[in-house]
This record gives sequence, C-alpha cells and structure tokens, in this order.
Amino acid sequence: MSTLPFTPPSPTPALPVRRVAIQGVRGAFHEIAARQFFHDAVEVVPAATFAELVRRAENPSETDAALMAIENSIAGSILGNYNLLKNSHLVITGEIFLPIRQNLLALPGVPIEALTEVHSHPMALAQCAEFFEQYPHLRLIETDDTAAAAARIASHQRRDVAAVGSALAAELYGLSVLAPGIETHEANVTRFLVLERGDTALRPAGWGRSRRKISVSFTVPHTSGSLSRILGILAAQSANLTKIQSVPLVGKVGEYLFFVDFILENPEIIPETLRLLDALTQSCQVLGIYKPGDLA
Repeated sequence: MSTLPFTPPSPTPALPVRRVAIQGVRGAFHEIAARQFFHDAVEVVPAATFAELVRRAENPSETDAALMAIENSIAGSILGNYNLLKNSHLVITGEIFLPIRQNLLALPGVPIEALTEVHSHPMALAQCAEFFEQYPHLRLIETDDTAAAAARIASHQRRDVAAVGSALAAELYGLSVLAPGIETHEANVTRFLVLERGDTALRPAGWGRSRRKISVSFTVPHTSGSLSRILGILAAQSANLTKIQSVPLVGKVGEYLFFVDFILENPEIIPETLRLLDALTQSCQVLGIYKPGDLA
C-alpha cells in the first residue's frame, strides 16, 4: 500500500477583532447581536446611553463600529435613536434582526417564592407582562439595562432580587435561569443597525450587484399630496418600502421629519432614485446603503 505525503490543512485565517460600541454592559442583547453580525470577532465597548454610544462610535481611538437598536416587533420604534443617527457622523453599514429571548435570572439556589423584586429595562419588563401576572408579589423595578441589572445582583449577592435578561448575562455573572423564555410573544425581534464612520457605504463601488436597502431622512413641503408623490416615485422604481417613520419637527406644529427604508433589487438605479427623492423633498439625507438583514 502506497502512502501519499500528508499536507496539513491551512488554518482558517482569524477574523480581525472589531471594537464595537454597544448600549449596556457585557451580556446585553446588543452584545449578542454584535457577536452574531461580526462572527464573535468583537471587543465590546459598553455605553450607558445611546447618546454615549454615538459619541464612542464617532471616536476612532475608542471604536471601529457600533450596534444600535432601532425597533422592536412588540414595543415599536426607538424614536430618539433616529435623531441621534441623523445628527451624527455615522452611516448605516448593515443590520441584524435578533430574536429576543427573555429569562428570569437570580443567584443559584434562590426560588421564585423567595424573591420580592425583579429589576430590568422597562422594555424587557413590558415584554414579559403576562408571565409576571402569575406572581403578583413581585415588585417590578425599571433600570437602565438588562445586563446591568444582572451584574448588580451578582455584585451585591441579592437573594431577594431577580433580573430579566439574556442567557449570556446569566453565564457571565454566575446567575441561574429560574424561568427561560418568559416573553409574552415568541415573535419578539429587535432590529439593530450597524454603524460606522465615514461615507464608504454611500459610494457606488461598495454597492456590488446584489439588492440593497437604502435608509434616508427628509422633510416634505407642507402641501397636499407631497408625501404621496414621494411614495409614488418609490413605487415607480419598484422599491420595496420596509419602513416609514415620522418624527415631529421641533417648533413646527403639524410638520414632520420622515425616516424611510426601502429595498432596491437593482443597485444600478440607486443614483437615479436618490436624485428623484432629492428633487421632491427637503433636507434629504442618505443614512446608509447596505445589505438587508435576514428576517428572524
């Protein structure tokens, strides 16, 4: 029997580690989304608020990118984040839809009956309202972040307090999952935007040949039919409108700033579509041109 020289397989090149700003601390759903998008090649940079997240994302000495939640399938849009994005020097370079699985977390060995309080972000508590109807003795306390609530329980060894958060938070802070998947609706999905500095995402060379999602913001003349004409233009371009969000203009009663997401199957018509939008709108701003995320 002949033997052939054995050539060991070449090792898979390691992905470059990205410094990614997230809202919250380690174990937050922002971190889970970042790891899924960047395939675990991330070093998370925590931010206490979304405004701080934007500031860190704009600083090249601190971060390479950021993940920002923008909407939830149950709670709706996070309106403040639209204005933060519009007024920043960041562009959207991607998106990810993350199924949110909420868990009741406590110190090991603590039963639900021994608890008096549950701490978490108000959105997380709202997503689990039906579960907590079974335990009227529990006082629900709103905090700034799901994972931070878990971290405080571990740090202070509070045996009377639980948190609502991710399984990753339980793992990181040595907590037990008393009840998994306590969200009221299984179809609980948060959309996160991937943000980076510069205008690379807005250059034609980066669009490739595949379908692209375009995010824009604009105002319209305060006249009858102005918005419908814009929607008609998008329809004529065979655009798939996936999101339209209005935010009141400060100091201008009855006038709104619109944020619109749409998908074009043919990237070659992006420049023409944007020219048409610019002609019919006021203060049109392209927030990002990127590959659409896979719906969860």
